[in-house]
Amino acid sequence: MTLTFINETKHPIPRAYIQGATNKIFQELKKRKVIRSGPSIGLVLVFLSKKRAQKINLEFRGKDYATDVLSFASMEESSLGELVLCPDVLKHQALEHDLAYRDELLYMILHGILHLLGFDHEKEAKEAERMFRLQDAIFEKLLSSRA
Repeated sequence: MTLTFINETKHPIPRAYIQGATNKIFQELKKRKVIRSGPSIGLVLVFLSKKRAQKINLEFRGKDYATDVLSFASMEESSLGELVLCPDVLKHQALEHDLAYRDELLYMILHGILHLLGFDHEKEAKEAERMFRLQDAIFEKLLSSRA
């Protein structure tokens, strides 16, 4: 997994942590046969302010608020796509979920990757259940492997 980071915020981005965690996410997805092994694929991670994240969320989803993560599929075979993340929203959610910021970031990167792989929790309840069950299982596995 080749990551490209674009940080348009004042927040420092834990790049090494994200790279390691993303590699583990893809290992888990391969083990669970969600994806096949294959050539290295790219993923772009864009970090935006609340104002910019709100603008993009309104433009692409018609929702007028800053959101945690937005997923944009790629037209290139060598790229999975782009995740747009808002550190301000993620920090707030981390407090709400009683998680460290890094763990909330990991959870939402995993969430975005699943969207890029075709999972969609907004269309039907059965698909939402399937997506969140997989997401939570992988997240718990990643957290327990650190202990």
